[in-house]
Amino acid sequence: MNLTKIKKIIFSEKQIRDRVKELGQQISADYKDKHPILISVLKGTLYFMADLTRAIDIQVNIDFMSIGVYPGVSRNTGIVKINKDLDLNITGRHVLFVEDIINTGLTMGYLVQNMESRKPASIKICTLLNNPQKRLMNIPLEYVGFEVPDTYLVGYGLDHNQEYRHLPYIGEFEAKP
Repeated sequence: MNLTKIKKIIFSEKQIRDRVKELGQQISADYKDKHPILISVLKGTLYFMADLTRAIDIQVNIDFMSIGVYPGVSRNTGIVKINKDLDLNITGRHVLFVEDIINTGLTMGYLVQNMESRKPASIKICTLLNNPQKRLMNIPLEYVGFEVPDTYLVGYGLDHNQEYRHLPYIGEFEAKP
């Protein structure tokens, strides 16, 4: 792993920590007495989900999904293969999807549609990073940590070839030309 490929820090460890705390307080207030299920898609949300749930001071359940792509299917379709589905039943429950970054919105749109068929009481989305420049599908985002420029980011769960996730900050990565 070559840290010199990180051109600049976009969000520091402190900025992330402070914003996650604010999001946790807002979610706690909005979901008071609702006992929500927070769902995230592995692996990118690992750090955000852990820190966010510690910043929430109401009772919650958590669950995880793992997704992949079907061979030969274009990346910009949003159609995904569910490698690991939910363990919890979400019928009648308030669901909060926790995502690391929303780019095109296609994958999240597909996952929300999949979850809606399971009849939850509500579904909302919390994303640490929002990149509206890449949006192909309009999806409502209830909680947004930061708006980001259309650049290649790593750290705090975001990776390049499964590396850099562990960095405590989010940095702009020098992508190969």
